[in-house]
Amino acid sequence: MSRSRATSDEATLEAAGQVLSGTSKKGFLARLLPFLGPAFIASVAYMDPGNFATNIAGGATFGYMLIWVIVASNLMAMLIQALSAKLGIATGRNLSEQCRERYPRVLVRSMWVIAEVVAMATDLAEFLGAAVGFQLLFHCPLIVGGILTAITTFLILGLERHGFRPLEAVIAALVGVIAACYLIETVLDRPNWGEIGNAMIVPRLHGPESVLLASGILGATVMPHVIFLHSALTQGRIVTSDPAQLRKLFRYEVTDVLIAMSGAGLINAAMLIMAASTFHRAGLTAIAGIETAYETLTPLLGPAASWVFGLSLLAAGLSSSAVGTMAGQVVMQGFMHRTTPAWLRRGVTMLPSIIVIIWGLDPTRVLVVSQVVLSFGIPFALVPLLLFTKDRKLMGVLVNHPVTTAATSVVAALIIALNLFLLYQTFTGS
Repeated sequence: MSRSRATSDEATLEAAGQVLSGTSKKGFLARLLPFLGPAFIASVAYMDPGNFATNIAGGATFGYMLIWVIVASNLMAMLIQALSAKLGIATGRNLSEQCRERYPRVLVRSMWVIAEVVAMATDLAEFLGAAVGFQLLFHCPLIVGGILTAITTFLILGLERHGFRPLEAVIAALVGVIAACYLIETVLDRPNWGEIGNAMIVPRLHGPESVLLASGILGATVMPHVIFLHSALTQGRIVTSDPAQLRKLFRYEVTDVLIAMSGAGLINAAMLIMAASTFHRAGLTAIAGIETAYETLTPLLGPAASWVFGLSLLAAGLSSSAVGTMAGQVVMQGFMHRTTPAWLRRGVTMLPSIIVIIWGLDPTRVLVVSQVVLSFGIPFALVPLLLFTKDRKLMGVLVNHPVTTAATSVVAALIIALNLFLLYQTFTGS
């Protein structure tokens, strides 16, 4: 371990230890700081380029009506990510490692294959999103955007050599860029806040198309790769076996989840608000493609708006691409007990994206198809997570409360059902 890595990580761990032992004299925000980070990395999956397409389509077609779906989706995501973080804290092992230890080998290998396919589909969407961001901002060919994406992602992943804090800081900074961009977009849009407030608390649907879009927003909420990743981010970050300290540690991690996922929810809501306040208000209800949205923003709101939109897409693509590669590493290590260098995995998983670019396929359409592939992997992450976290022998003092288990069961059943519905819609065209 390099000296800079040791200094960065050890300072964070020392501060966390003081907070858990009750010896820290700092204020609440200073005590919270050592525990922030894992959920911010996980939250990137909830604002990746795949979300751009569904949120823009929802806002352009139905205005503010589907904001309540984003609110409900975000509450579900908070619950699931909190359970994933808790599994890592309580057991010292991540979700894929628990599966390897507790399930038959044939099932484990099948789950690994599915998880790898899902990871590649995730990476495809994120890589293409960043490449499109470079293309829109710098007016370069998409293949050049792909090369720039690969180089930048390698640089971000290289920060892991210096400890978890630098990587968390860069990811959080990219999330901040996305948030700032959509704050600017929202100001430029001049939305109707009265209608937005009403749409947040009054669930409404209008016709089969709204049901499909609502299902798309909600069904794509839970990214299976980030459930595996979040448990890995907490499993060895801050270690304690004391029951009281475990409870306190989990409370701080829940706060991390609440802050990070609230930010992700606001960004998703801002995407839909932007589309509703510009495209739907102007009668452009057929806007669904990312490139079309970018080009249409200029005449509606001016060149600054389209530039800000492109920058947010680029930040989302780069951050989620790095996080997707990290998740792939966790899946490989957990299920198969093997590791590969991050640069090698990054090189292999970006090949499908390069092929898509060379073939000239529609990036937005590929993003949508990749979300369908993700649907297959959701049960293989959600169901084991629920089963493990309600096991008292495994979880100890952090075992789920019966109400938590019941709520998670309902959420899991709903998300799985909606994804099955989306798959049915996709393959039957009905």
